[in-house]
Amino acid sequence: MSDPRPSDDLAATFARMGGPDEEKIWSALFDDICHQGSVYDDSFLALPFLAAIAKGDAPGDVHQAVSMAGLIVSAADEGHTERYADEIAALRPVGRRLLTTATGHYDFVDMFQCVLAFEDERLWSQSRLEGLVECEYEVECPSCWSELLLSFDDDGDADYAEAGRNRTPLRPADPRNLGPIPARLRLAAAEAGLTDVARGVTFLFGTADCPDCEAAFAVSEQVAARPY
Repeated sequence: MSDPRPSDDLAATFARMGGPDEEKIWSALFDDICHQGSVYDDSFLALPFLAAIAKGDAPGDVHQAVSMAGLIVSAADEGHTERYADEIAALRPVGRRLLTTATGHYDFVDMFQCVLAFEDERLWSQSRLEGLVECEYEVECPSCWSELLLSFDDDGDADYAEAGRNRTPLRPADPRNLGPIPARLRLAAAEAGLTDVARGVTFLFGTADCPDCEAAFAVSEQVAARPY
């Protein structure tokens, strides 16, 4: 893995956007400054370039720019948020617009996380919603520390917590009792026609029993407790 590129190298790299090698350039950028989802302090140097693409002031794929920016901003501390306030403010409406046109499961969840990052939400913007794409999460039981697989497939035939060969059914949350973020996510997914994502939200913010020790727990709390 190479170190994040300094600002002058970034300027030269972004200047090549819009040409025949743009896809390769994006791939190299993600590898250099957000390697395997990691965000470095120098990664924030890319935000001015990404915001310029998002606003249409520079050539480049807007979706890629917003996706990269969302990943970076999800790791922002107070200093980063203040330093790049103008860039984040410019990215926010573009992310919201792209969310309304997202149709694929991954693109929708990715863009929703980007929007949360631009709105200064730091928990659910950090990849924790990505289990909704595959309809499963791996968590620990908070009582006995068993590793559990939580599965909620899109046809409703297999909604369970599993440890080894033991399974217990999941209990989805009542949609009427969801908090602001999950309620917003569920509604946006339903409006996008992603009914399985909307359904998955109720399981993510529902409860389960450990198949090993039978302790009840809130799924979202255990997902939130895992590093991403």
